[in-house]
Amino acid sequence: MQAVSSESSEVPAALPVAASLTERRKAATRMEIARVAGELFVRQGPRGTRAEDIAAAAGVAPRTFYRYFATKEEAVEPLYSAGARLWAEAVRSAPAELSVAEALTHGARRTLTPGEGVSTSSWTFVRTLIRLADDDAGLRRVWAEVCRSSERRLAEVLTERTGREDVRFLAAVGSAAVRTAVEAWAAGEAGEEPAEGLVDVAVRNLGVAGGFLAGA
Repeated sequence: MQAVSSESSEVPAALPVAASLTERRKAATRMEIARVAGELFVRQGPRGTRAEDIAAAAGVAPRTFYRYFATKEEAVEPLYSAGARLWAEAVRSAPAELSVAEALTHGARRTLTPGEGVSTSSWTFVRTLIRLADDDAGLRRVWAEVCRSSERRLAEVLTERTGREDVRFLAAVGSAAVRTAVEAWAAGEAGEEPAEGLVDVAVRNLGVAGGFLAGA
């Protein structure tokens, strides 16, 4: 999984087309606040950014900010979550004849390859935002919760693909393989450019996990 950039064109819709206009406006406001929070965190760090700063930059009142988020750190949750949704949807849309392991690899390649899930120009922003979670306890908690939610979402997708209910372990293994690749890349352990490291590490991790995923 990965975060997405602050570019609006790269944030997947949080609500179906059939959602009410009010719901879609709320979702748009929530994502706008998240984009601004991410930009401020990247520019001046979480410690140098107040919730009031985010609200002012997003053009909303502080009370509006707190209607959407309990803390300033939680404001970037939609950015972290959007990448997880991209991966789950890529796995869901993988050709039906693929095994679980193959579908997960297909999803990883589609999501993590620059220009596919997220544009190449966004990766510097993505890398910094994920790296910040290592140094800030509040962001670390948000990232951890997003990872848990991503695992649950992936389990639902695998249940749809396989018709089985006992897929939580497979989802945990697949999620860990991709998450650790993303975190290693963000920390500078998988090469400076995503195309030169991230995809390869994620696919390699999934290959190592193949024994757990085999036959699924």
